[in-house]
Amino acid sequence: MAPTSETLTAERILEATEEVLRRHGPAKATVVDVARALGVSHGSVYRHFRTKAALREAVTKRWLDRTSGELSGIAAGDGAPEARLRDWLAALFAAKRRKAGGDPELFATYTVLTSENGAAVGEHIADLTSQLTRIIRAGVETGDFAAGDPQATARAVFQATGRFHDPSHAREWEEPGAEADFRAVVDLLMRGLRP
Repeated sequence: MAPTSETLTAERILEATEEVLRRHGPAKATVVDVARALGVSHGSVYRHFRTKAALREAVTKRWLDRTSGELSGIAAGDGAPEARLRDWLAALFAAKRRKAGGDPELFATYTVLTSENGAAVGEHIADLTSQLTRIIRAGVETGDFAAGDPQATARAVFQATGRFHDPSHAREWEEPGAEADFRAVVDLLMRGLRP
């Protein structure tokens, strides 16, 4: 293998892993394929990620963190809580649709990887519900929302909107009427949250 001129970092390995997964799929992608794409030995990859499972979990977490990162700015914003909640839910739906429709092969790959990496998925869901809690708590503080327990309410909102962000519903996201269904659910939730 030709030596690489760039320093091998975890981020470079994750980028290469994503490309290898896109090309070969989760069943056929190997650490050797990742190393070959980087022009290094597979031992070099293992110095950063001790096992293939650790590498797959890290690339899954990275993929999920992109969505969390997109949404965190909305959650941390200072606009009206109802508008922030609507924007956050719409951004989550848009991000999931973009991932599913923009690169269907990679989305299918990550659907497999998320089923293998329950810890990464659990952390992702915890982060998303934490962001929702922040928005709902702000709404309670301003009097826009009535929620005795903002954290429980955030979990309920997340679960109630599952059809619009859970990958198991990806096929439904492009069906006629999906946008109208989304708006109807969000409107219903907003009415339920108002004092």
